[in-house]
Amino acid sequence: MTREGESLLGKDLFTFHGEQELNRNAPLAERLRPRSLDDFVGQRAILAEGRLLRRAIAADRVGNLLLHGPPGVGKTTLARIIAANTRSHFTILNAVLSGVKELRLAVDEARQRLDRHGLRTILFIDEVHRFNSVQQDALLPWVENGTVTLIGATTENPYFEVNKALVSRSKLFRLQHLEADDLHKLLERALKDKDRGYGCSDVKITDTAATHLVDVANGDARSLLNALELAVESTPANDSGSINIDLAIAEESIQERAVLYDKHGDAHFDTISAFIKSLRGSDPDAALFWLARMVEAGENPRFLFRRMLIAAGEDVGLADPHAIVVVEACAAAFERIGLPEGLYLLAQAALYLASTEKSNSAMAFFEAQRSVRMAQRQEVPSHLRDANRDGAAFGDGIGYRYPHAFANHWVSQQYLPKELQGEVFWKPTDQGWEGQRRLVILERRAAQLAAVVESEEEHPLLVSSGPGSPELDRWLQRQLALEGNRLTQLQEKLWSGITWQRHDRVLVIGGRSLLWALNPLRHVPEGGVTLLTQSPDDLARLSSQLEFLDPIHRPYLMDDSEEAFKQVAEELGFEWIGGRLHRNNMISDRTWMAITRKCSVNSGLRLLLTAPALGPAESLHQIISENEMSAQDSDLLMNLITAERSWIRSDYGDCHLVEKLQELGWDLEWDEWQESLDLKIDSQLQVRWLREGSLYSELLKKHFPKKGMDLMSTLLTKLREKILPQKLNHKRIIGSLRAG
Repeated sequence: MTREGESLLGKDLFTFHGEQELNRNAPLAERLRPRSLDDFVGQRAILAEGRLLRRAIAADRVGNLLLHGPPGVGKTTLARIIAANTRSHFTILNAVLSGVKELRLAVDEARQRLDRHGLRTILFIDEVHRFNSVQQDALLPWVENGTVTLIGATTENPYFEVNKALVSRSKLFRLQHLEADDLHKLLERALKDKDRGYGCSDVKITDTAATHLVDVANGDARSLLNALELAVESTPANDSGSINIDLAIAEESIQERAVLYDKHGDAHFDTISAFIKSLRGSDPDAALFWLARMVEAGENPRFLFRRMLIAAGEDVGLADPHAIVVVEACAAAFERIGLPEGLYLLAQAALYLASTEKSNSAMAFFEAQRSVRMAQRQEVPSHLRDANRDGAAFGDGIGYRYPHAFANHWVSQQYLPKELQGEVFWKPTDQGWEGQRRLVILERRAAQLAAVVESEEEHPLLVSSGPGSPELDRWLQRQLALEGNRLTQLQEKLWSGITWQRHDRVLVIGGRSLLWALNPLRHVPEGGVTLLTQSPDDLARLSSQLEFLDPIHRPYLMDDSEEAFKQVAEELGFEWIGGRLHRNNMISDRTWMAITRKCSVNSGLRLLLTAPALGPAESLHQIISENEMSAQDSDLLMNLITAERSWIRSDYGDCHLVEKLQELGWDLEWDEWQESLDLKIDSQLQVRWLREGSLYSELLKKHFPKKGMDLMSTLLTKLREKILPQKLNHKRIIGSLRAG
């Protein structure tokens, strides 16, 4: 029996009809709540096919969740969908209407269900940030011991408003404002749905009216549907029974949106961040917009001036030393004038900062501060010490050159402690005032370094001429430690430069090893990783290795057959494609077409192509002397080397691959390098090169069917345990999928 059927048996007829009547009279936004993930609109970043939250809901493995985001984006709806998909009892509390008493009652009932029936309880708390610290503390023990699974919904940032212990035990998902396309889908659904919307009525809405409703709703589905409901219910039908909603009706139905701004929450920090970054980026229009948004929301002008003073020092600095004077003058004038005329002064300060030259060279102070904290000895040089106290006894101050006694009021002498002489903290840019002084500063630094050399010749014990050996030792130790991790280095280089999003979905190709998937697995916990294998053996081996992972976090395995791609859900797409390819695991054109269809505009590509620079025979030739072989074997070995070189120079797939990817719409760039490594000659190496079906054995069969195989086998056996030099050519392809 379904959960709905069970609930109906527990209700009397009057209760059932009462609820039915309540549903019919509920607001449109309530009636149209999605009842399944397939109906849910928006939030693809966390709910698209293949992402963690969707997989967890399908597997009934959700765990403690905190859903935060602005109003009307689906937090409560998502919680109800989870309830419909879980085998747990679902209890709802609203933090505005509930207190410790209701909370304890819900926990007691949950404990009884668990003890008597082994039934888990999901406790959904709407507006969870409204619970005070005492109420949140009362909830913590029961979440901790598993009596209840918590799903909290909040419009505030949980890191500010929710108990840190609850946050640390929960997965956090941020829901974003709905996109315009999502809102248009909801609008269309409301007009066509015959059971819950206006599908049984003849409601027509103009394109301009629909666009206005969507625009003013500002990503809030509830605001959109409430406005549509008001427009439909307040507009009389015409003679033909049709309700026509035009732009004028739409404007009356949805008033100007309020500025979403909480001086203690995300909006405050996000908006001031946008304002400062607009000043730093020299965009006066954006700076004025964010300034106006904060003023409109009631932000304290003193706070805004304080942040602009910081920007004048941090982001403008010595490129324009007058900037801080202008902002300080505007702030002082504002104190005398006040609002509303003081808005001119706010705007003037912001426009000046956004329009003038920029330099953050003053951050050199923090480099100097770091040196102060790290330097072991920081004695003031003798010639800079105060000579009035003990100059006669210790020679303090002797040797100091008084700059005003020299031409241009400057002389080349050192002012840093001797351990830091030659250190550079301030790097002036070529902007504004400091740009005009830059060449003079650089010339004087050169003269000071020359003075150090002269000083070293005169006093060789006072100046160090190079780095100390401890740093060199540590550097060598690091290199030795990394020497054994060449494959790890390669996979780090493959994925380097990517700014991962936790919800990204990644397809790893050439999947013979889990190594190339480790970086994505570490960075996309809310997304997902799919491994594309190319043989049944690889598929079976990786499947057995992945059995130790939790199924929720386990990568999805698939082969490159057309049937496998058809089985992948239609909505499953990839933000990143990457992997390592070489001669014997290149991807077919058909597979690349299928992969590209699963990508969207700006999806990223990272490929590492590897090919040998030396063939096995040429490598062996470098370590074996001529007198160790007969003349006949020596000639055969040289013929083998010739065949190898031709084989290596031949296109092993990279040129064709680049052309094919560009044809499919990928914009590409690449870099190339060569790697030297030493191989130990052992039985494994011999099997890898000469086994039946290997690329090299096929080459031998083609040119030297019997003699070539015998010679290579003899040489590898004879040189067993020796070190064989090898070189590999690497090519890293970086790409993104362009529009169209």
